[in-house]
Amino acid sequence: MSSLRKHGLAVAGICALLMVGTACSDTSAADSGTSGSSPSNSTPGASTTPGGTPSQDPAAANVSIVPAKGASAVRPDKPVTVATSAGTLEAVTLRDDDGGKVSGAFNTEKSQWTSAPQLKPGATYTVSGTAQGTDGKSVPISSTFKTLAASTSLKASVAPLDGETVGVAMPIQIFWNHSVLDRAAVERRLSVTTSVPVEGTWHWVSSKQVNYRPKTYWPAGTKVTVNIATQGVNAGANTWGTASRQIDFTIGKSVISRVDVKKHQMTVEINGKLARTVPITAGKDGFTTRSGIKVIMEKYRTKRMDAATVGIKPGDPDYYNISNVQYAQRVTSSGEFIHGAPWSSGSQGSANVSHGCVGMSLKDAAWYYSQTLRGDPVIVTGTARKMESGNGWTDWNDSWTTYKAASALS
Repeated sequence: MSSLRKHGLAVAGICALLMVGTACSDTSAADSGTSGSSPSNSTPGASTTPGGTPSQDPAAANVSIVPAKGASAVRPDKPVTVATSAGTLEAVTLRDDDGGKVSGAFNTEKSQWTSAPQLKPGATYTVSGTAQGTDGKSVPISSTFKTLAASTSLKASVAPLDGETVGVAMPIQIFWNHSVLDRAAVERRLSVTTSVPVEGTWHWVSSKQVNYRPKTYWPAGTKVTVNIATQGVNAGANTWGTASRQIDFTIGKSVISRVDVKKHQMTVEINGKLARTVPITAGKDGFTTRSGIKVIMEKYRTKRMDAATVGIKPGDPDYYNISNVQYAQRVTSSGEFIHGAPWSSGSQGSANVSHGCVGMSLKDAAWYYSQTLRGDPVIVTGTARKMESGNGWTDWNDSWTTYKAASALS
């Protein structure tokens, strides 16, 4: 901010007071926008307003604007600055050709205004406002310029959903429509704010996915805001963010489940207190239930479960196709669920007979289904088969140190 301010003020002392004149445009930036290579770091020069020559009156509000009036191929990730060499800026507005307003702020003296570096690629922007010199005279501010066009537009899909209430283990997940080459630049545009203090970190799963989780489970009742301020960010290879968005969600009550496969039981703690101990059955030999920290990903009042989806074909003794499995809650991408299983009632609490799912009575399953949210943790122990990274929402199976190391800014 201080370097930009100094640059703007230096320009203000040099530039003339011009109303209709056009200053230099950035040749290298223009070339980068047409060739598809990475844009240069330079910014088009300043324009001044009004009049054709600078005022010789030191009390006049000589105004400079960066980028220059008429500039093209301006980098979207550079701020717009408006400065006066005398007096103050009364008002400054920056809008795109759709009328969208870009936020900005004045310095303490109101001698310079600096926008957020979040412009749309391939857009025309208009700067308007007024300045007042120490002579008391107002000077209009007016300029237009164009930003460079992106070869590829970067957009985000997000979980959880805006307005959703989720469990205490819910990771924030951002999925990009294109690969991010400059992960650090993009991550700097991401922020999470909470209603109570929470330590957390971003974690790059791949070039097309970045997640966020707290150091420990979210505190129950926390209000969370995710700001994805990626409009104007350069993700690399002339891929630019074309939009920003905000997601607000709430953490529900704390529901932490622990499945002990050896003991054939599940305990459920609600807000730190044991609420119920449930007899269960888990995976039999050859279909061992995975141990690890799982997270409820989906909830279905009823769901068809067809063994063909996991490679078991009709005619195989282990084949099944049940049309209405009740109270089914997914905990792995590969097909492990927690659900009602009346057909295994004789084994619940004493033996493991399932194909990997955790089964319980319909009564217990109905109660459990009514208590849980997407994002609640299910901690499974008692087997040698471990959770594979990425087989569901596996963020909590890494230590905090390991998880944090996958931040581009760590």
